[in-house]
Amino acid sequence: MFIFIIPSLFFGWALGANDAANVFGPPVSSKLIKLRYAIVLSSIFIIVGALTQGQNGMETMKAISSGSLASNSIAVLAAAITMTIMINLRIPVSSSQAIIGSITGLNLITNTDLNWPMLLKVVLAWVGTPLGGFFFGFVLYRFIKPFYKKIKSPIIQDRVLKIMVVLIGCYGSYALGANNVANITGVFAVHTGMMNALLIGSLSIAAGVLTYSRKTMLSFGKGISNYDYFSSSVVILAESLTVWVYAFIGIPVSTSQAVIGATIGTGIGAGNVQINKKQILKIVIAWVNTPISSGLIAVALFLLLKSFGLAI
Repeated sequence: MFIFIIPSLFFGWALGANDAANVFGPPVSSKLIKLRYAIVLSSIFIIVGALTQGQNGMETMKAISSGSLASNSIAVLAAAITMTIMINLRIPVSSSQAIIGSITGLNLITNTDLNWPMLLKVVLAWVGTPLGGFFFGFVLYRFIKPFYKKIKSPIIQDRVLKIMVVLIGCYGSYALGANNVANITGVFAVHTGMMNALLIGSLSIAAGVLTYSRKTMLSFGKGISNYDYFSSSVVILAESLTVWVYAFIGIPVSTSQAVIGATIGTGIGAGNVQINKKQILKIVIAWVNTPISSGLIAVALFLLLKSFGLAI
């Protein structure tokens, strides 16, 4: 059993290394919070979120595929490889798209039944996620900004912002764990039990944050827009709300998609949009390529292992 779950440890590590930037990247890159504090807080609240609210997404992933233990392990490994490639290219990417792409590719080649209505629901959420981030970013900026402007003392403004960023970052990490843990071990929940799957998934994500998130945290916040301190906190809150809503619905979604939508919505709400269009285009292309690439990698792995008589 354990050997089949090893790819999930790899996948969770890759997700944590990549997606922590979507929670604490902006304030870290703007030096509003120290990197080491962000890493520790993010890791803790990812685990808490996964263990307390990750079950809904797990049920969704269990419902999408009826593949064997071995084929699910191959799907997770393919998704992890895809994520790792994107991380090294410094492109924020969706773990949801990676795992869905690999599951779909494998199920098609093995003629395994797919839950197409559930799969369509997840794919539609890929569209709704950046739109949700955009909506929350725009509305929250317009709502919170007047109250913030009433604070006249720069010292008090700075303290309020630091408190906001810490609280929102912890909330965002909670939402990340609650939503994305299903991508890591959801396909194994029927084999390991729900709580074991949640624990393994959340610990592997936290390990990625602790060991390899520094690069993405420092680079991602600067890659899309010029964040000021206040706007960065609004972006994180908007992204976190979006991901948290989908955690309630039980659909694992992309924090990368949510944060980009939130960035644009917040910028428009502020009336001062400074968007790196080339970077956004690069990320959009990655969104299209991710499920396709992951599916192709999964098929290639399956065929390779089958040629050695190892795939089931």
